[in-house]
Amino acid sequence: MTGSLNSDERCAAQGRAYSAPRLETERLILRSHRTEDFPACAAMWRDPQVTKYTIGAESPPQRTWQRLLAYCGHWTLLGYGYWAVESKSTGRYIGELGFADFHRELPASVHGLPEIGWALAVEAHGQGYASEAIQKVLEWGDTHLGVPETICIIHRENRPSVHLARKFGYATVIRAATDLDPVLVLSRPRQGRQSLPE
Repeated sequence: MTGSLNSDERCAAQGRAYSAPRLETERLILRSHRTEDFPACAAMWRDPQVTKYTIGAESPPQRTWQRLLAYCGHWTLLGYGYWAVESKSTGRYIGELGFADFHRELPASVHGLPEIGWALAVEAHGQGYASEAIQKVLEWGDTHLGVPETICIIHRENRPSVHLARKFGYATVIRAATDLDPVLVLSRPRQGRQSLPE
């Protein structure tokens, strides 16, 4: 025996999840991704309204499949990751959100900090689902991540997402957007168990 721990053992030893814990809000179930989510996930990442300010172009099915696998891999290797968002009323997959480490080229001060992100299918826009899900995920993060802050990376022209990020405390500008690089990097300090904005 070498004494080294595998990913599951490391997560268990540190009290971390190695698959997405099921979370619920009034209207949503946040859960691990499943293979049967792939068609709806692929359709969402082909929609130009979803990709315009996120990945910039339609995602081919192979790339979306790799994305889905990476979501599961985050939980296994890091003890945090993305949740699939399911509507309680319909049982349908309507999007995803969570924390990730994509090893982006970012200022050294934020290396290793979990990055929150979210995407919802167009038919789920404008109904308050994002706020509902983000609040629940931030509550989980404040309790389980054990880091002093998390970050958020948003295209400055994605006004709804910039508004949401600021609403939930992503107020410190780590890197300002410019004409050459129109992406903001914002941070939010870890909070206690107090309630977050409605």
